[in-house]
Amino acid sequence: MNIKDILTPFTAWANVVKEPVTIKDPFNREAAPRYRGFHDNDIEACIGCGTCEAICENQAIDLIPVDGVETKDGDSGLRPQVDYGRCCWCALCVDICTTDSLRLTNEYTWIDTDPDNFIFTPGVTPKSWYKKEEGWRKPGNGYEFYSKERVDMEELHAEERIDSFIEFVKGYSKEQAEKEADRCVSCGICTATCPAHMGIPEYIKAIRNDDLEEGLRVLYETNPLPEICGRICTHKCEDVCSVGHNGDPLSIRWLKRYIADQNPSEKYKEILNQDTSKSNGKKVAIIGAGPSGLSAAYYLALLGYECTIFEKLPEAGGMMRYGIPEYRLPYDQIDKDVNYILELGVEIKYGVNIGTDIKLEQLGKDFDAVFSGTGLHLGRSTRIPGTDNENVYFATDLLREIVLGKDIYVPEKIVVIGGGNVAMDITRSLARLQQIKYGKVDCTATSLESEDIMPADREEVVEAREESAIVDPGWGPKSIEIENGKVKGLNVVKCLSVFDENHAFSPKFDEDNKKFFPADMVVESIGQGMDLSYLSKEFKEKLKFTERGRIKVDEYFQSGVEWLFVGGDIIEGPDVIHGIANGHKAAVGIDNLLNK
Repeated sequence: MNIKDILTPFTAWANVVKEPVTIKDPFNREAAPRYRGFHDNDIEACIGCGTCEAICENQAIDLIPVDGVETKDGDSGLRPQVDYGRCCWCALCVDICTTDSLRLTNEYTWIDTDPDNFIFTPGVTPKSWYKKEEGWRKPGNGYEFYSKERVDMEELHAEERIDSFIEFVKGYSKEQAEKEADRCVSCGICTATCPAHMGIPEYIKAIRNDDLEEGLRVLYETNPLPEICGRICTHKCEDVCSVGHNGDPLSIRWLKRYIADQNPSEKYKEILNQDTSKSNGKKVAIIGAGPSGLSAAYYLALLGYECTIFEKLPEAGGMMRYGIPEYRLPYDQIDKDVNYILELGVEIKYGVNIGTDIKLEQLGKDFDAVFSGTGLHLGRSTRIPGTDNENVYFATDLLREIVLGKDIYVPEKIVVIGGGNVAMDITRSLARLQQIKYGKVDCTATSLESEDIMPADREEVVEAREESAIVDPGWGPKSIEIENGKVKGLNVVKCLSVFDENHAFSPKFDEDNKKFFPADMVVESIGQGMDLSYLSKEFKEKLKFTERGRIKVDEYFQSGVEWLFVGGDIIEGPDVIHGIANGHKAAVGIDNLLNK
């Protein structure tokens, strides 16, 4: 002990001569501006993600339904309720809040004789401190529990990829995947939005734990096409990702791909440990080897059904193979997913056209149930003057012919009509073929929609431009100019709006604002249609149809004919993950029907 330690206590005597501070009304005493008092929550900004509930070690927070707040994509409809008998005012709930909706006021006094009143829903239960601006908020200057910036996926530069169809997105390394997975707060908002309700937080946790076999098992619980989906899923889950409210959403699709890529196909049976040797003696026919048909076959095989898929094209995949270019979805990755389904005992008969080679009614007699997932393989026409010319094509036809290895007409100038992903796919495919043939690209895509409302994924538009294609949106096609039987180009007028105030399709144009796109070939890509020619007239009379011409089905995709189930693109439109979810639900419906 030194002399300072001995003398320091005596310094307190200096306070003897000071005038004491008297607080006459302690209940109105103001706390320091950054004091951690009672909670406040902006319930409009809050999405009920539950990160506050998950981080609270005292279990002081529960998510509860709140009047006037509805459940929707990206919002659970729940809001945090705080039990102040448990709360320790640590503010971790505020610091983790992904929407910055939660804060602590500096109000700390609350007198009530009813202890139940101290279980309180901030932003809902009326209290006076709502108007207080002081208190604890999440600190700025990059103070976050997770990184706001996603780990970019590496890809080949435009000049490296423009003259080939090789896959240009490289995939995550182990270090990149684990760094991106660390951004996840495991809120589950993504799972609720995913049509297949995949266990997204669980498989991302498996990446953090470096247990990719467990990640694969989680994937296959709800999605038997992880290699495919990890590349071309429309990833609506990312649109609602809670960390995307104050930063980049998590790269959920790429993390799914990482798990599938790192697990070798020859180990799938060992990892997944799925026994399909026990048959229940019942047979199911599936029409179409697209995502919904493959999904239905997978889950039915696990339930002991003998499944036979009838596919009219030479290989499995449906529009995934014959409508999506190989640079986005390599064929060997389709085969990896398909081959595992075949290992489970599913049989695919190729080159079989239902309706001509085998009648649908015959399938109904030969099998206990039938699932149809025939996809959208037909193109739709604008029906403007000139569309009957031989050099006016549908995008769906050209994409299929490219996959089949056929020689297609590739002139020096091409115009594509359409603003969706299929339009971008055919634009980029034709640009590649032009580059290979002529050493240059002259391919233009135009659409009714302005760029801000184009249905194509933003990345598709950006990548098309990187590959020297022109994307010029906001024009309505009026006519294809024909001279001496040959296409000369496309006449368009400026589109002022696409939808009316009720969001019904009702385009309006400025007829005086005209433009001409020179072209030797025009490709229409304004939508896809279903081919229901396999349904006889008599059979159609047994079914019910929607106003849009789709077959009416119940929640398990069962049609008006008891043994016929219908799903996939022809029911819910072109989307792989919806098709997978449809096939899974239909498999449950078929099992319900056949096992009562």
